[in-house]
Amino acid sequence: MADPTPEQPAQRPLPPGLDLLWGRRERGKRGPQPGLTADAIVEAAIRIADADGLEAVSMARLAGELGFTTMSLYRYVRSKEELLQLMWDGGAIGAEKLVIEGNGWRERLRAWAIIQREMIDRHPWYTQMPMAAPPLAPNSMHFVERGLEAMDETGLADSDKLRIIGLISSYTLSEARMAYDAMRAAKAAAAAAAAAAAAGESADSVPGPPPDYEALLRELIDQPTFPRLYRLAWEDPPEEPLSDWDQFLFGLDTVLDGVQALIDRSAPPGDH
Repeated sequence: MADPTPEQPAQRPLPPGLDLLWGRRERGKRGPQPGLTADAIVEAAIRIADADGLEAVSMARLAGELGFTTMSLYRYVRSKEELLQLMWDGGAIGAEKLVIEGNGWRERLRAWAIIQREMIDRHPWYTQMPMAAPPLAPNSMHFVERGLEAMDETGLADSDKLRIIGLISSYTLSEARMAYDAMRAAKAAAAAAAAAAAAGESADSVPGPPPDYEALLRELIDQPTFPRLYRLAWEDPPEEPLSDWDQFLFGLDTVLDGVQALIDRSAPPGDH
């Protein structure tokens, strides 16, 4: 590598995982195990996580799936933590080619958030990922760039645009996590009931699915102490309650209303 110039400062060492993702370390395409690469390991890890959840991903299981020893995998991926970084990036592959369409910033940013939610729903193990810092993988950066691009016409400061991206991403991830956890709880209850039936046990001995929020409110609160919650708990349910997806869109549109208010506050006098 050529010596750094004033225009090209010396590159700082990147943490493990990021160095591999950003091309600062060989991806192991030519290694001691023919047919084994970092990319192959990540693809197998994503397949396992898609099918059985993030907790099912281990270096031992990956080695079995790929037909290699566990130690041979560590020649390409140095740790489980590094593997998680590579999986995060691999699950968002294609972000560099993403085109966000829509008339105006609001339609484009809404579409951007929906694409993010759909990606998480395809790979729900994202909701189980540890999140000590914002993702810095290349595909994540491409996706953030597209979100920032959606707000080009708003006149907002770049720092505010980035905060909005973080706010929408946090909301989207939180909503996806609640939907995924509810689905897992329902599947676990159904599996327990099926196992009990196969064993000839009484259905009364098997815990059912967790009660819904309104049912728990009715059980826990009284009208004098919690009059508003009591009213919510005992009001007639809507004929067509909102689905999880509709509730997600309701929250997203409310966040976008707030973005519009920020744009209005930030506009120079006379531009409203």
